[in-house]
Amino acid sequence: MSTLAPPPMTVIGASDIAAETDRHRPELVEVVRAAYLTHDAGQSANPHSSFLRFPHQDRSRIISLPAYLGGEFEVAGNKWIASFPDNTQHGIPRASATLILNDCATGYPFACMESSIVSATRTAASAVLGAQTLLGARRARRVGIVGTGLIAHHVWRFLRDLDWEIGAFRLFDLDPAAAGRLGAAMAKDTQAEIVVAGAVEEAFADCDLVVLTTVAGEPHLHDPRLLAHNPAVLHLSLRDLSPEMILAAQNFTDDIDHAVRERTSLHLTEERTGDRGFIDGTLAGLLRGRLHRDHGRPAVFSPFGLGVLDLAVGKWVHDRVVAAGGGRREDGFFAGVEV
Repeated sequence: MSTLAPPPMTVIGASDIAAETDRHRPELVEVVRAAYLTHDAGQSANPHSSFLRFPHQDRSRIISLPAYLGGEFEVAGNKWIASFPDNTQHGIPRASATLILNDCATGYPFACMESSIVSATRTAASAVLGAQTLLGARRARRVGIVGTGLIAHHVWRFLRDLDWEIGAFRLFDLDPAAAGRLGAAMAKDTQAEIVVAGAVEEAFADCDLVVLTTVAGEPHLHDPRLLAHNPAVLHLSLRDLSPEMILAAQNFTDDIDHAVRERTSLHLTEERTGDRGFIDGTLAGLLRGRLHRDHGRPAVFSPFGLGVLDLAVGKWVHDRVVAAGGGRREDGFFAGVEV
């Protein structure tokens, strides 16, 4: 008789996920590091994301990110994440997401998780890992943040909980009130100077780390002189920088084939130049020592956001929530299966 059986199905909501991620941000950076290195070693499958767009809503989309991550993780799954920017006008978040985790022995899903927190966590952890790798230390004299929504808040929490030494912040948002809210939240936990900038240029000037977390659909930053002081730029929103700015910098991403598509700044630059020679490599290449940052040039990290990262963080959260007796087990979820 076969001993193979589907695992139990567990539904995990936002409160359980936030409780785990809030307490363990330094560990989650290492989870993301391990996921990148596993992907770099070829122990993964990460098909291109699929974008569902709406003919009557140009800025709205829902993205499907299927993936498999082997190594120490051994999990498959899919993140289904919606981005509806107009939601914020109605007092609800722009992004919503669900993560399904699948057992690799049977193919059966074993978890359905709220995933906006998982997604924001893996994005911020990846960003802070990239910043530390490009700067060489958990230290920045001044940090500029452009776009001060959910992802910016998560990046700040990772910087805080990893004990970064930061002297000052410059915050810019098209909505100054949003920048003010982030500044007020940060002021509770730091003695660093915090200034709400009146122009986006102020978030670059004299900042050795710049974090871009906007919802821009096309480049709005065009002047390479913004990079003249050779900062490290975390280009998390992927579409802020013009080809002129990309070409002025050393460029790294998480996966070149994924990042050079869907009208990202890297994609537009490829169309301009006809090749991908302007991309120096991946974060995993830097982590493994195959590549090195040239500190005499600006460096831009443009991570597309790989599904394997969602799997790594989601599996880590799932295991801890279940071990603590959390989540809601759904017995009889699948027809004809008893667990």
